[in-house]
Amino acid sequence: MIKLSKTQRKYSVEEQMKVLTQGVEELIDRDGLQEKLKNAEKEDRPLRVKLGLDPSAPDLHVGHTVVLNKLKQFQDFGHEVHLIIGDFTGMIGDPSGKSQTRSQLTEEEVQKNAQTYEEQFSRILDPEKTRLHFNSSWLGELDATDVINISSRYTVARMLEREDFARRMESNQPISIHEFLYPLMQGYDSVALEADIELGGTDQKFNLLVGRKLQKEFGQKPQILVMMPLLEGLDGEDKMSKSLDNYIGIEEKPADMFGKAMSLPDHLIYRYFELLTDVDPDELKELEDRLDKGEENPRDIKRELAHNLVERFYDEVKAEEAAEEFDKVFLEGGIPEDLPEIKISSEDLDENDEIWIVDLITRAGFADSNSEAMRLIDQGAVSLDEHKIETADYDLDVEHGTILKVGKKRFAKILREDR
Repeated sequence: MIKLSKTQRKYSVEEQMKVLTQGVEELIDRDGLQEKLKNAEKEDRPLRVKLGLDPSAPDLHVGHTVVLNKLKQFQDFGHEVHLIIGDFTGMIGDPSGKSQTRSQLTEEEVQKNAQTYEEQFSRILDPEKTRLHFNSSWLGELDATDVINISSRYTVARMLEREDFARRMESNQPISIHEFLYPLMQGYDSVALEADIELGGTDQKFNLLVGRKLQKEFGQKPQILVMMPLLEGLDGEDKMSKSLDNYIGIEEKPADMFGKAMSLPDHLIYRYFELLTDVDPDELKELEDRLDKGEENPRDIKRELAHNLVERFYDEVKAEEAAEEFDKVFLEGGIPEDLPEIKISSEDLDENDEIWIVDLITRAGFADSNSEAMRLIDQGAVSLDEHKIETADYDLDVEHGTILKVGKKRFAKILREDR
């Protein structure tokens, strides 16, 4: 059983391959990876493993950590981890999956977002063993002759093979010349770094392949591409996304993180263990057997997952506290200790010094519209101080400290600002 973080011993190529290929969606190429690992062992040198980060979206959820977790495995095996903050390419804007030209970020926006990334990735990787680069340090030094030289290494026909560019051409949507420069500049990062391996999501395949092509053009051995899958969200269907509210944020409170993990559909338990935890391949096989046999309640296995996630982003004590909080709220019908607060002032009340229950629900953020709030009330999902609200035709005489509950897991404390 391989325990990556428990020892400093050297791992065989076979042990490394077993772990590094686990959960990978696409690998280009497997034989090349094995050869690079063998050469690294023979020459007693670490491989240079690269991950590029677009600093336009710095608020990470656990879906973003799928690639970082794989990077951590390389790091645990003693290889060099290089994070490329795309402060230069971020000002171009990655067109991946876009149906129109992407807005360019200002230098100030890029720097602010990059700093947030640096703070957040350190929750997964060992910051003392992680080398951080800003690609402006080499891309910003290129002159017009250099850019023309790089551009000459790739054809327009190959660029238009990219799906999003092809769709925009077919629908007569404009493509700006600078968008062609994005994959070229990102690819040149691999040349500048002389990367052995590059990680990324499957949505970055085109850009990663450009890196291999440019390395060949500049006389380097092409990097191996390790592409990780896009993680499904808590709804079990769509990709994890904050806009779809199906995510677990890496900076959420431990109790919220634990509770969200417990809401995961059963069919995703194994996938989350595989992609988000440090469970080794042998333990994963045992987990798969446990799930297949159906002799255990999936909720108990999901509890292990929730504990693992909280412990990973916080510590074991926080994980135990989150588990106790979950039991108190969801199994024993109690009320969480740390509640969000809704502050109500006299300006929010009507002439009778009351507030409509529907307004209160939407104000708390538990419904996006009055009609949705009314549906929740009709479904019997709304209560005040554990007394169920039966009708939407209800005006509340606000008492300081009243507890609003919507559904099984959304609570808020109502506070009167003038009391």
